[in-house]
Amino acid sequence: MSPARPTNLDRPVDANRDHLLGSAEAEMVLVEYGSYVSASCRATHQIVRNLRDRFGAQMSYVFRHFPGDSENGRKAAELAEYAFATSGEFWPVHSALMRRGPGIAQGDLDEIAADFDLPPPEAEGTAWQSAERNVQEDAESGQRSGVVLAPTFFINGRRYEGAWDEHSLSEAMLGSVGHRIQTASLDFVRWGPSAGIMLLLMSVLAVGLTNSRYGPAFEAFWQVPFGVQWNDAAFSLPLLDWINLGLLTVFFLIVGLEIKREFTVGRLAAPRAAALPIAASFGGMIVPALIFLAVVPAGPLMHGWGTTISTDTAFAIALIVFLGDRVPVELRVFLTAVVIVDDLVAIVVVALFYSGHIDAAYLVASAVIVGCLVMLNRWGVYRVLPYAVLGTVLWFCVHQAGLHATLAGVVLAMVIPTRPPANLHALMAQAETVVQAVVERPGEASMRHGLPEPALRALDAIHARIESPAARVLRTVEPWSSYMVLPAFALANAGVALSLAVVEGHAGLMLATILGLVVGKPLGITLAAWLAVRLGIAIKPDAYTWRQLLGAGALAGIGFTMSLFIAGQAFASPADFAAAKIAIFAASVIAGVLGVVILWKRPSNEEADGRK
Repeated sequence: MSPARPTNLDRPVDANRDHLLGSAEAEMVLVEYGSYVSASCRATHQIVRNLRDRFGAQMSYVFRHFPGDSENGRKAAELAEYAFATSGEFWPVHSALMRRGPGIAQGDLDEIAADFDLPPPEAEGTAWQSAERNVQEDAESGQRSGVVLAPTFFINGRRYEGAWDEHSLSEAMLGSVGHRIQTASLDFVRWGPSAGIMLLLMSVLAVGLTNSRYGPAFEAFWQVPFGVQWNDAAFSLPLLDWINLGLLTVFFLIVGLEIKREFTVGRLAAPRAAALPIAASFGGMIVPALIFLAVVPAGPLMHGWGTTISTDTAFAIALIVFLGDRVPVELRVFLTAVVIVDDLVAIVVVALFYSGHIDAAYLVASAVIVGCLVMLNRWGVYRVLPYAVLGTVLWFCVHQAGLHATLAGVVLAMVIPTRPPANLHALMAQAETVVQAVVERPGEASMRHGLPEPALRALDAIHARIESPAARVLRTVEPWSSYMVLPAFALANAGVALSLAVVEGHAGLMLATILGLVVGKPLGITLAAWLAVRLGIAIKPDAYTWRQLLGAGALAGIGFTMSLFIAGQAFASPADFAAAKIAIFAASVIAGVLGVVILWKRPSNEEADGRK
């Protein structure tokens, strides 16, 4: 898990240090990190001038240097600072450099220096050193502010991430309602614990409604049937099943895509890197299941062993973020990989042990559709739409076959194609050629506000090639999974009536669930990891201690989402399911607190010496 890029301006605007047009106390302060060799900066230079004409004294503008790795870009920036140091004039030289454009060379710099009668650098050595220092300080402040390219804009101290056209920038500067909503949404999504907070809020709401006077109506709402009918044929499911079988398929699609990514180009691609979390994950599933089976009363309740094998990613990651630098990055990677393997095995467990009666005809139909999906992959079909259509049909056939319908999401994830990374330089050159062919054609700008349709189609094709279909689906669908699917699942499934009557007769089931998650998870993960290292199968990074690994194992005892899901499949009796839910809630709280307590203390010198 890499840290998020900063979104706020690292160095506040200073009228004594920055090159400022307008007042530092203006209502709108626009800061640009730019480069004189960037074609984009040259284009936005005119846009900034238009914004200043529009807003006048309401706006102030600051330009800071971010030349990147370009030698000529750095020399141009140093020339502008040198002009300021020797004559106090920055903006005339700045405008002259912008007019020269991205192809600026040493000869252009010499001409500009001569036009402004700047003394040779050797005559003003101190001034040139000051210029070099100012450019370096700007570049470093840009890096600390999360700048990765020029231009990057900051509006009132916050990084702007929208389009660079005048309308979009002006809306952001004015703080339109749409822009404020978008900014607040991005802030919330970027906040590490946000997905866990959403789950927690929906769970608390579900429990609160279930135990209120609206409880019967709340429970009846989830049983309302929805479906389609065509003549005499009909397909209808209760709303609860549409969530647990339909919406949750999206979650399993994302899990499948994450697993696919990790095993191809991610943390599990190298065998030695994958050995430790894979071994720990299996230990963290086997030991909890054995504890559950040893404690739970013999009989139908033993079917619920699957409730203890998986980890809730959202809550575990939320607590990891809360702990900050107390958790080494390497330990975060380890826990994330363990959770990914957990999810993969949990999906297989659901398919094998928690499915209903098998219908052979629909099973054959499912196999045929999977074959078609594989052929689409082999034929190099990179459009997402055919996979989405066949995936929907596969979901229906898998459900009718008696298997758990969410299995269709995993199958779909496995067949959505990946492809080698694109040659970005070639694609950028192609896009520039498409645009230039329109711009430079005489008369093309007349009677038209944008690019013609053939050019737009060509740009769409270029954009589609930048990332693979699998990566595109993961990027676009994952937020919906985290912030809509899982909260809806929690709201529909977490409600339980809190009363002693629920506990009566279910002490064994509840104790088995709690011990499996709270004791079995950390014990199994730590023991399996230790054995893998001791046998030479895997290597534990020196960045974290065995105590910290145990703490990560404790956090893995937060079962919640997947545990609730499997419990819903394992326990047909509402009373059994209610008791299992309370046990899962209790176990998740205890596991979270235990993990935080273990990880809160930083390693002592003795522990650090014994890391290996």
